[in-house]
Amino acid sequence: MTIQNYLFPQQHQEPTLSEPVKPQISVVVPIYNEVESLPKLIESITESLNSTGLSYEMIYVDDGSQDGSVELLKHLVTIYPQIQAIILRRNYGQTAAMAAGFKYSQGKNIITLDGDLQNDPTDIPMLIDKLNEGYDLVSGWRKNRQDAALTRLLPSKIANWLIGKITGVKLHDYGCSLKAYRSELVADMNLYGELHRFLPALAFIEGARITELPVNHHKRQYGHSKYGLGRTIRVVLDLVTVFFIKKFLTRPMHVFGTLGIISLFVGTGLGLYLTFLKFALNQAIGERPLLTLTVLLILTGVQLFSFGLLGELLMRTYHESQGKPIYRVREVLGDNTEF
Repeated sequence: MTIQNYLFPQQHQEPTLSEPVKPQISVVVPIYNEVESLPKLIESITESLNSTGLSYEMIYVDDGSQDGSVELLKHLVTIYPQIQAIILRRNYGQTAAMAAGFKYSQGKNIITLDGDLQNDPTDIPMLIDKLNEGYDLVSGWRKNRQDAALTRLLPSKIANWLIGKITGVKLHDYGCSLKAYRSELVADMNLYGELHRFLPALAFIEGARITELPVNHHKRQYGHSKYGLGRTIRVVLDLVTVFFIKKFLTRPMHVFGTLGIISLFVGTGLGLYLTFLKFALNQAIGERPLLTLTVLLILTGVQLFSFGLLGELLMRTYHESQGKPIYRVREVLGDNTEF
């Protein structure tokens, strides 16, 4: 034994298991009663992704199907190693299904599309290429949409215009499920209600770079559409939520406080006017509707101020309890840290 070996004996190193390589692409597909579409859909997605030469996984989230989709997914998982099936306990809605898909995705980039074969999987490579140009979200635009004009196209056009006007993110087609995301973008997004259709607006709030590409759209081959005019009210209410998040998430006192000041100012002015009538002109004011309005405005102003203070406390709890900053850093150039 040499002196070097004696002084510095080689330690026995346990073999380390290599970590599994994460896929480059995750495809998230919400499923609800699409048993007839599934085989062809999986085949089309697989063929499209194989053409890219990238590693991928397919995540199918069953949202309480009752037509045999669950059983088919369980069978397909044994055939396709790239498939992961997430079976929800009941029908929660498309937003919840997409949120579950995002949670289980491991890819650097995430593609979403519907499970009814109306979105075309052959468009996926085009979205990925566009994403690689430096965008954080690429939204599909069903330029030649194959849906009923009166019940689907007209309401969609009105909704897209309204959403773009209120959120400031002008897209032709908010409702298109075929989109590409960077995984870090959706990691911090918590989805509720019908917010999946507002993902571009939520991404814009996070400072994302967003663009839009025309994509193919096909007529439904099997089953029937799960969308209808009945969801309009829910979409409008969620739009109000998105608008508030965009404008006042970190400063709720600005909206409630402003309304409170206006209400208190008007109420106080009316109160002074009624006081003048009572004591200066000796007029009766007890039967006047103006007195009721004055009291209502003052009480409303106090309540709005209280809402603003509660909103400020909740905002601070939201950010501080989760360690969420009120800003998002895109990149840091140079490192001047001294050790």
